[in-house]
Formats: sequence, C-alpha cells, structure tokens
Amino acid sequence: MGVLGLSSPDIQFGMMGFEILEKRPPGDYTPAVVATTSVAAVNMGVLYLLGVAKGWRGFIAFTVAARLFMCAGFIALIVAGKAPDAFIGAALWEGLGAATTGAAMWWDSRRGSQAVAPAPDVAR
Repeated sequence: MGVLGLSSPDIQFGMMGFEILEKRPPGDYTPAVVATTSVAAVNMGVLYLLGVAKGWRGFIAFTVAARLFMCAGFIALIVAGKAPDAFIGAALWEGLGAATTGAAMWWDSRRGSQAVAPAPDVAR
C-alpha cells in the first residue's frame, strides 16, 4: 500500500473513499498526508524485513501489538466522525494482520519451534 500511495495516489484515494479532484483547494493537505503515511508504510515494510533478518525474537509480538493499536485507532477515528467510513478497510486490514500473525505465533509455540529463526550467515 505504501508504494501504491507514492506511485499512484489517486488509486489509493479511490480505495479509501476520498473524492478525486483535478485540482485541490488551498489548505487541502490530503496528498501530503497520503504521501507521508505511504512513506511510513514502506518504512514499516523495511523494518519487518530487518526484524526477521536479524532474528529479533520479540519483533513479531511487537508487530501484533502495533497492528492492534492501529486497528483500534482507525475504528476510534471512524466512531468519532474524524475519518470516513471507508477507513474500516484499513482497520480490518490491521486487525486481520494482527490476528493472522498472532495465530501463527500460537501455532509455532504449540509445535515448539522458534517464532523467528536467526538468519543464516551467508557472508563467509
């Protein structure tokens, strides 16, 4: 989603239920907000890859908590009337991601395997 927001913001605007305007009025910072959150999404993707590559055992649990926080935050914004109802898609995405990751952690713990195996040392 981060790369899409940077490369094709109008497509992402449509997915989020935002009106697509040919010209935005002064003071409309919607494109800037989508761009900054897209950069943050790309950054989180890189952090996920580094967390796994470095074998940080607590990283996966951290992502579950972070995604649940995001889910709750999106829902709170919708309920408070500060975000459009279309944001429920983002809330569901984060909530399902947290649930899926949490279920995978539970499954791994049942099998007695490590949640995050250390990365192999290939630079020899």
